[in-house]
Amino acid sequence: MQNIVAKLNEAKRQKGCTLKQLAESSGLSQGTVNKIMSGELKSVRPDKLSRLAAALDVSEQWLLGTDAPYLGMVAIACISPEVRVGDCDFNAKKIVEAVRQAAQNNVQIAVLPELSVTGYTCGDLFFSDSLRNAAVTSLCDIAAALADLDVITVVGLPLCGNDGRLYNVAAVLLHGQVLGVIPKKNLPNYNEFMEKRFFCPYDGPNTTVYLLGKQVPFGVRLLFDNALHSEMRFAVEVCEDVWVADSPSVGHAAAGANAVLNLSSSNETIVKAAYRKKMIEIQSAKCGVIYAYCSSGPSESTSATVFSAHNMVCENGQCLAEAQPFGSGYVEAVADFDFIRNERARLDKGRTPDGYDVVSFCLPLKGVARTYDPNPFVPVENADEVCERALTILSFGLKKRIDHIGAKKLVLGVSGGSDSTLALLVAKRALELSNRSAKDIVAVTMPCFGTSKRTLGNSLSLMSELGCEVRQIDISAAVTQHLKDIGHNFAPDTVYENAQARERTQVLMDIANAENGLVVGTGDMSEAALGWSTFNGDQMSMYAAIASVPKTLVKTLLAHCEHHSKGTLKKVLHDIIETPVSPELLPTDSEGNIAQITENSVGPYQLHDYFLFLIVRKGFGARKVFELAKRSFAGIYDDATILKWLRFFVKRFFSQQFKRSCTPDSVRLGSVDLSKMSLRIPTDACPDVWLQELEGLD
Repeated sequence: MQNIVAKLNEAKRQKGCTLKQLAESSGLSQGTVNKIMSGELKSVRPDKLSRLAAALDVSEQWLLGTDAPYLGMVAIACISPEVRVGDCDFNAKKIVEAVRQAAQNNVQIAVLPELSVTGYTCGDLFFSDSLRNAAVTSLCDIAAALADLDVITVVGLPLCGNDGRLYNVAAVLLHGQVLGVIPKKNLPNYNEFMEKRFFCPYDGPNTTVYLLGKQVPFGVRLLFDNALHSEMRFAVEVCEDVWVADSPSVGHAAAGANAVLNLSSSNETIVKAAYRKKMIEIQSAKCGVIYAYCSSGPSESTSATVFSAHNMVCENGQCLAEAQPFGSGYVEAVADFDFIRNERARLDKGRTPDGYDVVSFCLPLKGVARTYDPNPFVPVENADEVCERALTILSFGLKKRIDHIGAKKLVLGVSGGSDSTLALLVAKRALELSNRSAKDIVAVTMPCFGTSKRTLGNSLSLMSELGCEVRQIDISAAVTQHLKDIGHNFAPDTVYENAQARERTQVLMDIANAENGLVVGTGDMSEAALGWSTFNGDQMSMYAAIASVPKTLVKTLLAHCEHHSKGTLKKVLHDIIETPVSPELLPTDSEGNIAQITENSVGPYQLHDYFLFLIVRKGFGARKVFELAKRSFAGIYDDATILKWLRFFVKRFFSQQFKRSCTPDSVRLGSVDLSKMSLRIPTDACPDVWLQELEGLD
């Protein structure tokens, strides 16, 4: 953290700004900026570091000291520079200036608006060969001026095809060459510009067009493929092609495009921006692609309408970045082609469409990266609503099982820890859905050698406040007898610990038999990922009520319940949330306090949930996860700590699959699920490939 603070102050000196000015430009409070810049804080959230980097005009990579290798990510910019309608030379210079500026930010794909070389609103001037010839000349100038950059640049212009017809096209430029030309397939005739008056639609077979001294590919079914990085495959479409029902995007994605670039001129109305954003998000989700959308700005003619430069980059349904209408007209985002490729491999099993031609190019890609949320399972937007929905899903899942088997009682162990508390709250809600009382819950607390005064007291208070049938069964004597029976010396080893967990499960199962009840499991997904459970102990139940809830979300859901509670229940829930995570299987200290802290043994659950999300949901390799984690946890965990627990996670995740493959049923809650219905990996799969990626990083 000290190195980051030093770089922040160095950048501040070079920029020549005051702390007050830095606070204003970053959107942070002056008090927060003071604490960060003085080094008072031991850790700083990544989003705050990002805002400070932007305010100081430095890159996050420089600030964080993470000159990462190529990680399957590419920086994309959508740029709407100033235009003068019909002035191709002026427009070309503005395009070159904007792209060169973007290249300084490591952008490697730059998308400009529809007809950006001439301006979209030229009207009947498109019929003039003077304008069309000037457009081609300016295209040549743009290509030459950007030839030294490793940047794919996509611009729009009017162009006559080999058939003599006039088309509205997008030209893809790289290293001074035109890689291909994509004509507009669908022409609107409902707006003020009546494009069918000027241009011809094109949906024929791919062909070529003579441009800049040679024949180049021409057609709507072109797929551009980076020979150096196969995941970077993209297609291009023009404006209306995304608005129509038979959008080419679907075919582009089916043909293998991981990104679609759209050159647009969407005029602005008072309700259109929200609809436009929703449409682009849906299109990117429906096709499973990165979708970059760039539209004309307010410097176009305003004779009939106004354009707002509403630009955005979306990824699989998520808007990564958006240039608000009538703003700067510039938006930049780091898009994860690697993730899209993994997602498509997992989901896309359709037939590849015919008629596509692949245009190969060679573009070395840079080591850019974005900062993933360090708490990917914890909701940020609409958190209250999301938490309530999560609890509802879990409760309905348990309700169905209760109704199906006709359980008279729900039986579960309540330790006073966070997991069993959440399971108990879900059980109460499930019964309420069937108009049943919490008295139908047999809540059992089973103190033994490691039970602390704090957790025992909280468990009893919680069960009483919720109105359950409370049973306190001390299992110390039973476990002691069992250890004597097997000749154990009472050393606090694995046998000593697991004997307690298995005794508790036996007690619960037998009570369920006696009560015609259902044993509700209390294990969470993070424990399942690490195999941090006792086989045929807490690993087993009759229904795993919260098995799809990661540890970081468990406490978030409890905090939600606490917020909506009152009195003693609120107080108890708060203390349970604050209690360190512990299985309480080792003896307490002399004052009856918890002696066994789980995260001292397995590492921070925040890190493990992050690893779990990126490895299972995103499909990333271990090296990429490490590089991304360094960014996400900068100032929170050092590199050595991240690497240590990532190796631990990989080893445990593979070796403990045998426990997950024989767990009880559970309802799926989110995009990551480790149940035997969702995760299909052999119990004897090897982690060597993942671990080898981490060799030599110490």
